[in-house]
Amino acid sequence: MSIPVLICDDSALARKQMARTLPKEWDVDITFANNGAEGIDAIRAGKGEVVFLDLNMPVMDGYEVLETIQKEDLPALVIVVSGDIQIKAHERVKAMGALDFIQKPVSADAISNILQEYGILTIALGEDSNESPMIEVDLRDACQEVANVAMGRAADLLAKLLDVFVLLPIPNVNVLEVSELTMTLKATEESGTVSALCQGFIGAGVAGEALLLFHDSSFQDMAKLMGLANPEDTNTETEVMIDTGNVLIGAFLSGISEQLHMKFSQSHPVVIGRHCTVNDLIHDNSEKWARTLAMEINYRIEDHDVQCDLLLLFTEDSLPTLNFKLGYLLD
Repeated sequence: MSIPVLICDDSALARKQMARTLPKEWDVDITFANNGAEGIDAIRAGKGEVVFLDLNMPVMDGYEVLETIQKEDLPALVIVVSGDIQIKAHERVKAMGALDFIQKPVSADAISNILQEYGILTIALGEDSNESPMIEVDLRDACQEVANVAMGRAADLLAKLLDVFVLLPIPNVNVLEVSELTMTLKATEESGTVSALCQGFIGAGVAGEALLLFHDSSFQDMAKLMGLANPEDTNTETEVMIDTGNVLIGAFLSGISEQLHMKFSQSHPVVIGRHCTVNDLIHDNSEKWARTLAMEINYRIEDHDVQCDLLLLFTEDSLPTLNFKLGYLLD
């Protein structure tokens, strides 16, 4: 009898990757859910005896799914599959009843090892029972999943350096005109003024700028976490921005380069705005950001008044190479 397996992830690419890494000989009946609420409905309907669960999802995230499973005592063995690789994320999901944790992007060996370790695979062995369902994935979805994995790498490094837990959003990825880029940052605009730095990057056929928008209200808390004296000093603010940018931008680009198998060279970071509005910042740089592929991540630190937005802005000329590279992930 087939085991009902649920793959719960908002990314079509992640669902496709997860399905095709399951052991071919495993006799399973696969159901997909696009968010945690759909996932809970599937589990209640008996379609999730084994669940592969993402953490960052709309409507209901992975933590809320685990909480609901515990509260309702639902019959589900949950393996978390996430780009959020922070140690505290591991600890939290295990405390909430997850069997184990696998980091994205998933590998067939990692899945097989965990299934065998918990005796899940051996009870369902058949002969070529598992055929991966066809899943349509568009390039924007693929790009968003790449950003999701890179986001988790950057958050993990920041968390280790500061001994904190970094709250992660769902990445926002779009091809934008400069006017639309301004609109995507309205949440930042409403929070007050920002200070910003940018850092150029270039690879084979790909170029762009990483933009770090640091909420001005975050400087004092961040300086304290970094152990810096005189948090209100201008030089300290610059040091906070550059150190944060080095961590987040460097790790994010590294995460993208690993997935797309390409290398990036980075220029020195440059402060491009102090205590200004987002509209002013975008207006002053509108010529070079006329049309861009934008990856937007909002990083927040739990229990601290620290918030910053990281944007990767790829030039329009980079799109053909990115499409080509992402195409390998879709095959």
